[in-house]
Amino acid sequence: MINGAFMMATGVLSIPAGLLADRFGARILAVSGILAASLSSFLVTMCTTPGQMASAYLLFGVGLAAFIPSMLSQVPSTFPAERLGQAYGWYSTAMYVAITLGPATGGYLGKTIGLRPVFYISGAILFLVALVAFVCLPRSSGSRRQEPRALLVASCSLLRNRTLGACLLVTWGTAMGFGIFLSFLPLYATGKGLDPAQVGLVFAGQALTNVFGRIPVGLAVDRFDRRYIVAAGMLFFAVGLSSLGLFRHTLTLSVCAVLLGIGMALCFTAVGALIAESVSPVQRGLAMGMYNSSVYLAMMSGSTIFGACVETTGYPAGFAFGGGAALVSLAAFLRVMDADHRVQRER
Repeated sequence: MINGAFMMATGVLSIPAGLLADRFGARILAVSGILAASLSSFLVTMCTTPGQMASAYLLFGVGLAAFIPSMLSQVPSTFPAERLGQAYGWYSTAMYVAITLGPATGGYLGKTIGLRPVFYISGAILFLVALVAFVCLPRSSGSRRQEPRALLVASCSLLRNRTLGACLLVTWGTAMGFGIFLSFLPLYATGKGLDPAQVGLVFAGQALTNVFGRIPVGLAVDRFDRRYIVAAGMLFFAVGLSSLGLFRHTLTLSVCAVLLGIGMALCFTAVGALIAESVSPVQRGLAMGMYNSSVYLAMMSGSTIFGACVETTGYPAGFAFGGGAALVSLAAFLRVMDADHRVQRER
């Protein structure tokens, strides 16, 4: 319930938060999101029931929904257009390194000083980060702040953006599969006799590959056709996910996880650059909100939909169906992108 409140809030609210970022500027939304996350961390220390904890994490999800699309829309402005892949490679590397270090640091501090002080420290750090963001993030220019009517027209035009639609399709396929991996690999591996440390090694294979592959992938994204990088990533991802149910040992499962991590690094870095390239600066907040919403809602959907599949047919078939869904989304992506290229050539 607690995780569901957080993910649902982030998934549902990312799109309106992206619209607000386009309307008022990314800086305001980003700072507001960090402050909401800071407040939620302090509120956790006062929670005494699961319902209260879910409410605190709901606020954290609201903050994340405001922060992520705003920052994703800012990334393209830091690099020239021909280096968008590098921009998203560096940004996503920073994000995943933090996601990796945060739980490890929190776990160590929780063991040494207790869990409640960890959330006080987290809230204080987030508050300081909000101050830094307020000072350092660029202010939106007057021309960038859109009037409601102009913003509505620009937003509606995104519905006709084939590249964005194709990227959202492949994002759903990848994120659903990743939801399966996160939810059911621990159960599958434990059932095969792996202890928690060995399960952690399997997850580390995916995480480290995904994190440290982003920067070199960003360089490749700027050199080669981004469609083919997405396709290569999805193939790696589908093979890695589908193969999990065939193995039972730490080494072979880790190899599958590494393939999955390579696929995510290739796919998501290229997708970020494709979206940024295909939309105008005044639409990027909404476009990135749609992207972020797709990630979180698809992860929830993958866990829910394929959970029933796993219960009915077993883990190997569940992993295989997840890989198949990723390939279906890839086929849809390539078809839409090819149609878009044909239209552009005819023009």
